[in-house]
Order: sequence, then structure tokens, then C-alpha cells
Amino acid sequence: MSELTSMMNIGKEMAKKLTAVGIDSSEKLIEIGAKQAFLKLKERYPSVCLVHLYTLEGAIHHTQFNALSEDKKKELKEFSDFLKR
Repeated sequence: MSELTSMMNIGKEMAKKLTAVGIDSSEKLIEIGAKQAFLKLKERYPSVCLVHLYTLEGAIHHTQFNALSEDKKKELKEFSDFLKR
């Protein structure tokens, strides 16, 4: 299993948080997806925000989080906003 920190955008702190919620490898993150991983993080760490969701999506797709397409950012923002209701 590959280490989370080997993924783009995933630093030690994010890897630590992901591991704490049961996502301990890059394969698991890819399998569960950014939205589900974000939900797990949000439950344990309520202060995670939209940038974290972008970071997860970017890591899964091997791209810088700020280079995600505008359509993808909009989709993720809508998801994040929905969770706030």
C-alpha cells in the first residue's frame, strides 16, 4: 500500500487526519473518493473546509488542487455547501 504522503497535495498533517478516520493508504483514498473521505474528516474534524475537499480531489487525480477545472470546483463547492445545511 502506498503512503498517503506520496500523493500530490497530501502533507503529513492531512495524512495523519486521513489515517485517523481509517484511510491509511493512497489506494483507500482513491477507492473511497474525495467526497466520502471529506465526510469522514468533517465528522471528526469539523473545521475542515472546502480547500480540504479540493486537496483530496486533486490528490486522487494527480493534480494541484488549485488546477481543478471550474466545473469540478463548482461541483465540490455545491457538495460542501449542502453539508452545511
